[in-house]
Amino acid sequence: METQEFIPIDFFCRQHGVDIAFISSLQDFGLIEITRIDETAFISIQQLAEAERLVRLYGDLEINIEGIDVAIHLLQRINDMQTEIQTLKNRLHLYEAIL
Repeated sequence: METQEFIPIDFFCRQHGVDIAFISSLQDFGLIEITRIDETAFISIQQLAEAERLVRLYGDLEINIEGIDVAIHLLQRINDMQTEIQTLKNRLHLYEAIL
């Protein structure tokens, strides 16, 4: 693996003013994935935006880890429902065009 695809967790934590234990808790809840390379923990570039969003929820809104977990799952359910609604609307328009 190339380390260019990853950011060290300690660097991320310093830049965002959070403790490494917070990032470990996010991993424990399955909200982000930490990769270990040669005894060093990294976060992938692809997960960077999500990790920053979780840090903002934690810092700006003062939501604890459990609350973040609930919020993320509810947001995912809302997105899934919106996708389903759009699919049903498209299907309805197809049937309306036939009539």
